[in-house]
Amino acid sequence: MDLKIEVIVLPVADTERAKAFYDKLGFRLDLDTGPSTDFRCAHFTPPGSGCSIMFGEGMTAAEPGSVQGLYLI
Repeated sequence: MDLKIEVIVLPVADTERAKAFYDKLGFRLDLDTGPSTDFRCAHFTPPGSGCSIMFGEGMTAAEPGSVQGLYLI
């Protein structure tokens, strides 16, 4: 079986600030949707990567900045 990690959900405090950060790094914005005021999803993919990141409002109960041991290489 060929398994891959496709998406990592990052808890962020400020979606707009995170979007600006990853855009400046050259990540591709794949999706930015907010079907309600309680949920918003921004989805970015680094150039040449098979794994993406997602963040926004209502996506995770994890505290902003709590992800540890994740490296962008």
